[in-house]
Parts: sequence; structure tokens; C-alpha cells
Amino acid sequence: MKLALITDIHANREAFEACLEQAHLHGADRLAFLGDFVGYGADPGWVVEQVQDLVSQGAIAVRGNHDEAVARGPSDHLVEDARRAIEWTRGQLTPAQLDFLGALPYTREELGCLFVHANAYAPPGWDYILGRNEAVRSMMATEARHTFCGHVHQPALYHLSSTGKIANFTPVPGVAVPVPGHRQWLALPGSVGQPRDGNPAAAWAMFDLARLTLTFHRVPYDHDATAAKIIAAGLPRALGDRLHQGT
Repeated sequence: MKLALITDIHANREAFEACLEQAHLHGADRLAFLGDFVGYGADPGWVVEQVQDLVSQGAIAVRGNHDEAVARGPSDHLVEDARRAIEWTRGQLTPAQLDFLGALPYTREELGCLFVHANAYAPPGWDYILGRNEAVRSMMATEARHTFCGHVHQPALYHLSSTGKIANFTPVPGVAVPVPGHRQWLALPGSVGQPRDGNPAAAWAMFDLARLTLTFHRVPYDHDATAAKIIAAGLPRALGDRLHQGT
């Protein structure tokens, strides 16, 4: 089975469509969504509708912090641009779509894997995995051999040996990485809708459960069109401008 890992779409229709198309071309048998379907982008209704449909067909999906903020209302710690986007997004979704986002689980365990937006040790707290310390803490909080997280908009891969030795590296797009089960692995596919690693191309990853390999991918898309839609919607210009640089 090939499992496509898709996260942090952030209401970016063009990037989401590009990733779905490439996942299909690469033979994905199933999809796993790691949260943050909404926030920042101009097409929240369309994105949520697509995710709802795909979940009804068997896709895995978990809740992100932006999904929770849209479903429940923005929290005080959000920065101003994110708060404005959340408030705007709440007005774009139907009650059923808001209920869908609010009902998503924080975690999902299936196929010997853990799927979570932020981390395994405190999923509702939304702590970021920014380095080895957080990665180790997350891997030690689960018995799953493979953990897949979103939240951090930069691709990364960590592994923990049976002796507690941790290592990490930045994956090369298109290169399959062996992820054998005698170690624990934590993968961050990067963001579909708002990359922040200096590369504007959308990011996703494919986990091959038969071969136990993980391949990270980047997909160019029309980020100019996406940015124009964000500005036309009256959302903060910075949310569109940053798509050009991937920052």
C-alpha cells in the first residue's frame, strides 16, 4: 500500500489540486491528512468539501490548530494576520463544515502508524517539533514505529534507535528513504498550502508500507493565482505575498 501524506493545506486550492494529482500519478492507494485544512487561504469551503468527500471514501484525517480555531473561534495567542484569516474563514463555511472540522480527532492510529498534527506527547497543546528534543519527546510518547506530523511547514525526518540515539536530516525530494521498523521514525512532510523553507512549491510525502520507504515530494503550482485570490478576498496581503518566496 502507498499512503500519501498531506498536511497544512491552509485553504490553498491550487496547491491541494496539484498535490492530489501528483499523489494519484505516483500510485497512492490511500490519503492521510494531518490537519490545518483552513486558515490563510481563500478557498476554505472548497478544500473542506474535498476533504469531507475523501474521508467518506476512506481517507485518514486529524485536526489541526487552525481547524480548531475556525470551529471554536480564534484563541488569544494567534498573531493578527492568522486571527483575521480565521474570522474570515468562519464566515465562509457552512455549519456542517464547521462541525466536521470540530469533530476531527487529534490523533489517529492505524496501519502501525500514528497520525497527528503537532506531536504525540500533547496533541491539543500544539507544540512544534522544531528539533531533536521535541522529536525524541514525541517518539517516546508512542509505541508506533512511524509517526507523521504536520504543523511545521518544513520537511524533516527524525529517527530513534533502540539505544535512544537520535538522528535527523533534511530529505531530498524524489529520493526514497528506507524507514525500517527496527527504529522509530517521525516525519514532517512539509506544507501543501504555505511552505516556509524558502521553496514555494507545495510539499507532500508518500509512505510505501510494503517497501518501508518514505519519499518526499515538491510540486510547483500557480502561487501567483493563489496570492491574487487571497488579496481579492480582503485577507492580509502578507498571506499572499509569502507564497512567492515560500516563507
